[in-house]
Amino acid sequence: MQLDDIDRQIIHATQAGLPLVAEPYQAIAEQLGLTAEDVMQRMAKMQQQGVIRRIAAVPNHYKIGYHYNGMTVWDVEEEHVHRLGQRVAELPFVSHCYQRPRHLPDWPYNLFAMVHAKTEQDAERQIAVIAELLGEDVRRQAVLYSTKILKKTGLRIAG
Repeated sequence: MQLDDIDRQIIHATQAGLPLVAEPYQAIAEQLGLTAEDVMQRMAKMQQQGVIRRIAAVPNHYKIGYHYNGMTVWDVEEEHVHRLGQRVAELPFVSHCYQRPRHLPDWPYNLFAMVHAKTEQDAERQIAVIAELLGEDVRRQAVLYSTKILKKTGLRIAG
């Protein structure tokens, strides 16, 4: 897809995040000399075409009290990974869930699910729910707890 100058301006104006104001699209529109409706329509079109993947809040889990953020990793049979991943992704405490290739013999895991909890006990309960849901299809699993935020930004397009 070809982006015109206005689309590029919108990307530049929003790639660090939407303004934290009551009417963020209006603020962007005023900055660029457009209407809020133009900004929203163009962003919706770019999202439909895959230029923009998603528009969402990206919380800092530590600042809002979630200190037990764990990437759970699971070794499940390939023929079941899609079905099981769908079920895990539907759990209300899983922020994202996806399949990744194994890197044998060192990394046997192919299903990943991120959980966030305020206490270690809450995190353990969430992980137990996932383990129960996956049942006998799990051969092994591990949890990788984060200790700091490494990245909270997407792709940046230079000037």
